[in-house]
Amino acid sequence: MKFALTLLAAALLANHLAGPAAAQTGGNAISSTTISLGTATPGGGFPLYGNAFAEVMNAADSALTITPRNTKGSNENIPLLEKGELDLALVAGEPAYEAFAGIGRAKVRLKILTAIYSNPGMFVVRADSPYRTIHDLVGQPVAFGAKGSGLPILARYVLDGLGLRQDEDFKAVYLDRAGDGPAMVEDGRVAALWGAGIGWPGFAAVASSATGARFIAPDAEEIARIRAKHAFLKPLTVPAGSYPGQSEPIASLGSWSFVLTREDLPDDIGYRLAKTLHGLEPTFCRKLAQACETTAANTVAAAPKPELIHPGVMKYFREIGVVK
Repeated sequence: MKFALTLLAAALLANHLAGPAAAQTGGNAISSTTISLGTATPGGGFPLYGNAFAEVMNAADSALTITPRNTKGSNENIPLLEKGELDLALVAGEPAYEAFAGIGRAKVRLKILTAIYSNPGMFVVRADSPYRTIHDLVGQPVAFGAKGSGLPILARYVLDGLGLRQDEDFKAVYLDRAGDGPAMVEDGRVAALWGAGIGWPGFAAVASSATGARFIAPDAEEIARIRAKHAFLKPLTVPAGSYPGQSEPIASLGSWSFVLTREDLPDDIGYRLAKTLHGLEPTFCRKLAQACETTAANTVAAAPKPELIHPGVMKYFREIGVVK
């Protein structure tokens, strides 16, 4: 297997890393760890989060070097992790759900390092557009996100719950770069842009534009219909003020995105990453609003099953009392 994790030998017994990873270097302890982190295409939420994640983690632990890498998104990140070509990667909730459950593929043996943030899905349109409901958008050109990202998968589940087909009932547009979507809304090439999350760059760009924005999410009855068919999607809320001009909270539904690890990431590395990350939760939150949801408690709550959390992370969670 190709290992993207580069381990440089030296003494580090005081840094809690003697153990399985040390054995991999012929018994020597580890002084420096370079860790690859897959994100997504420029202009989307994953590169924004991944770069901030690397910056705060590297600053907090001089023996860690996390290096973000732009990829095509969740659907590329999963196989790259399986092949050992990435150590960590950001993966949206729906691709993670399908991969863990073995939907359309063999079940993965990847592990969860942390839940990163919730992803309430919704559309954004120009404030001066006539569109106010999801059904108003039927037949219109809609940008559903970047090719390979998890956003189109979330949209597919949401629309399926309403009896709508993404590629047949809409003029579906899939982007080469996530950052291309806002301009397409502003100049009228698409009627709407689908996205998810709090502080998502595409939504922020449209809301900050001269045209302004209106957000369209499933109403209460639609949320109930969607969840009746796809119960893994959870009710989520975008708080008021999450985007410019958004004066009221927006109820929607979606799931949690994760940082996943390759299957054989050493337990001591997983432990160290978790200890570093959750020891600086307030710092990360101040740096990036979305990161305020990156907590140990949210990881435990969001994981489909406890055994999917990396063993080294679970060891740390037991130490701090988040799990028993």
